[in-house]
Amino acid sequence: MRVTEPIARLRSVKKTYARSGVPVHALRGVDVSVVPGEYAAIMGPSGSGKSTLLHILGCLDKPTAGRYFLDGRDVSRLSDRELSSVRNQKLGFVFQAYNLISHLTVRENVEMPLFYMGVPPRERYKRSMELVDMVGLGGRAQHRPTQLSGGEAQRTAIARALVNDPVLILADEPTGNLDSKTGEEILAVFAELHSRGRSIVTVTHDPAIGSRADRVIRISDGMIVNGSSAQAENESRFERGA
Repeated sequence: MRVTEPIARLRSVKKTYARSGVPVHALRGVDVSVVPGEYAAIMGPSGSGKSTLLHILGCLDKPTAGRYFLDGRDVSRLSDRELSSVRNQKLGFVFQAYNLISHLTVRENVEMPLFYMGVPPRERYKRSMELVDMVGLGGRAQHRPTQLSGGEAQRTAIARALVNDPVLILADEPTGNLDSKTGEEILAVFAELHSRGRSIVTVTHDPAIGSRADRVIRISDGMIVNGSSAQAENESRFERGA
């Protein structure tokens, strides 16, 4: 059986914050890997370290100790500027609050990562419109976020997350602000992306997302308590050099 190198690999990652002079151990030696095409859900109680783990996977924060390899590169000790470049080129983000820019249209929000990458306007337009159409918003491309429903805003955010062709999509409670019907529609979009081979990691309290994922990574008190799967075993063989 062919062994696949993980896209994302955390080794003995710790994250400690200082709060009023008292150390808070958000992550306590975490080992996590995500292989190509995997759909993983991070679940756990509030304060368990879910968001911290996602922030490190997304290069939004740095580990206090340990190493993080993204697409084969050790990004653990990169500068903030280098991490910004990695985020823009390698990662796509979908947030609970959408994080759209209010004065830009749907299409302009989608193309924004390409603007920062220096992609020419004509190519930005073509790529952004393809994705706007893909998520079913072709008729809303010139609307602004205040003119969108919650589901439409999240579809816009998903299109934006895809525009740079990321190696990994990271979602933080993507259905958290949506009603159940709209949430199901967004989950269907993620399922379609997964069927096309996209690698996705999402933090969620929603059991509906966990039930659709290839693997649920359960975290408690900053430690992984369960994250096994066939994919994880494949990654373990990679580690052993099998």
